Amino acid sequence: MADVHNKATRSYNMSQVKSKNTKPELLVRKYLHAQGFRYRLNDKKLPGKPDIVLPKYKTVILVHGCFWHGHKNCKYATIPKTRTEWWTNKISYNQQNDKKAISLLKKDGWKVITVYECQLKKLKRDKTLSKLILTLNSQV
Repeated sequence: MADVHNKATRSYNMSQVKSKNTKPELLVRKYLHAQGFRYRLNDKKLPGKPDIVLPKYKTVILVHGCFWHGHKNCKYATIPKTRTEWWTNKISYNQQNDKKAISLLKKDGWKVITVYECQLKKLKRDKTLSKLILTLNSQV
């Protein structure tokens, strides 16, 4: 099956995919800040440069896109029908990096919370964010 976009359009679309300050990440950050939590962003000193670092709680929050991190059993994590092998390898590599970074963080005594993009869609957002706050408050 051919791509629905020409090469230039596809290239432009892919160039617009951000790794920092994504909408799901901004949602979590704004909610945390409104609840009185203070954090650092993308700390290069920590393995995997976590999206949100809460030093007071010795906790990091990873906000993952379902597609890019291969979220299991998620409708947003489908592999494209073109260049399937390349995408499978790419997503597998991302998952391996995630596991390695999480392992190193836990080894250093950090608590790791992962929030996926699909958990921040309108119907699930309130429940996910409330659960996040409960988890953080239980670690005080």
